[in-house]
Amino acid sequence: MKKLLPLLITLLFNPFLIAENDPFEEINRTILKVNKKLDKAIATPVAKFYQKITPDFIELGVYNSISNIDDVNISLNNILQGKIKDGLSDMARFTVNSTLGLAGFIDVASKMGLKKHDEDFGQTLALWGVPHGPYIMLPGLGPSSLRDTIGMIPDAFLSPSIIIDHEPTVYSLKFLDLIDTRARYLGLESLIMGDEYLFLKDAYYQNREYDVKDGEVEDDFDSFDDF
Repeated sequence: MKKLLPLLITLLFNPFLIAENDPFEEINRTILKVNKKLDKAIATPVAKFYQKITPDFIELGVYNSISNIDDVNISLNNILQGKIKDGLSDMARFTVNSTLGLAGFIDVASKMGLKKHDEDFGQTLALWGVPHGPYIMLPGLGPSSLRDTIGMIPDAFLSPSIIIDHEPTVYSLKFLDLIDTRARYLGLESLIMGDEYLFLKDAYYQNREYDVKDGEVEDDFDSFDDF
């Protein structure tokens, strides 16, 4: 049964086995244009205002607090991926930072040697053998794939709602997370070269490959080592 589930999911994705397959390019490009307008009109001004009025240590504390809540989801995904040791380490991080770190505001766990990991259900599906599927530009959220979009569903229910039983607080944290993330990426637009759509797509796939392999990206020159 353990091997059957990934096989069935793979068959579901079968028409889109090639990661670079982009059957929705036309609508994706349209959504990208809309996203850019929304970002320019709303997200960027709010992020700049947030960055302007927020002291650096508060901004870091907000990031740490949100990151701390994410450790619950990261722990569960590590366990689902068979990385039990990492999963237990993530739960230990959450426990330490939630107590000694003042609800995660201070990252005490990292100072204790408990490494921060970055896992989600999209990566779990990848390790189960599920291919990317088609590239998808999500309204308001940006680049994704069919696999990673489906992976967002369980992730959304697991963090932070799994530990906070108060909807207004949950939604406030998610909104703050979006603003904090946008603030940390201000200025990166200048790095985009050529066709922005293709640049973002390539960057997305490379980043996801890096995430899935936990940073162990294969070197294209390894094949020449024997010469």
